[in-house]
Amino acid sequence: MLNISHLTKTFGDKKAVDDLSLRIAPGEICGFIGHNGAGKTTTIKSVCGLLQFDGGEITVDGLPVKTRAIDVKRVIAYIPDNPDLYEFMTAVKFLNFVADVYGVGAKLREERINKYAEIFEIKSDLAQPTSAFSHGMKQKLALIAALLHDPKLIIMDEPFVGLDPKASQTVKRIMRERCDNGGAIFFSTHVLEVAEKLCDNVAIISHGKLAAFGSMDSVRGNSSLESVFFELEEGAK
Repeated sequence: MLNISHLTKTFGDKKAVDDLSLRIAPGEICGFIGHNGAGKTTTIKSVCGLLQFDGGEITVDGLPVKTRAIDVKRVIAYIPDNPDLYEFMTAVKFLNFVADVYGVGAKLREERINKYAEIFEIKSDLAQPTSAFSHGMKQKLALIAALLHDPKLIIMDEPFVGLDPKASQTVKRIMRERCDNGGAIFFSTHVLEVAEKLCDNVAIISHGKLAAFGSMDSVRGNSSLESVFFELEEGAK
């Protein structure tokens, strides 16, 4: 579903991402772990077509990001760590706007909006302007918007920040269900316990380089993910 091959991105003299390669198959949840400034968000934005990269190739569902960016955007959803919503819109107008962008029909969008608004317990708030929403509510709204066009690959940057425990549990359940139905998920997180319990694969990035990648069991071995992460961090200094 996602193939990153020798990705390189520089900002001036700094290599933010240095020759990074990884693959995520349909049905897999892959956690992306690294310290602040390690290159996680740069990688994610490159995958989404939001950043031009200097070297390598990225394909999503066989589509090259560099030459078929619009087609790639049709099959992915990206949820940043701090979603920017159109605050002059009500929540339901925002969701309908997103559905219009992706060409989701009236009946299907209504079904999906109602379904996910109930699941995330914000159905009674849909008539409110998004400017009145808390960070957690905005995060829920962004998640609903991301699911409207039934993306094949969902990319998330710190998706659990600002969510209450119940909403976090709901997101985890939806992530697993989507992958069980053939989708794929690539998400960054600082919450190692969540990654350890939820992910099929894990990628650890350190100073722009991929320090480890593979199944959760193969990467952590007989240790915890936290122990492996800190060992790799110490080794990279």
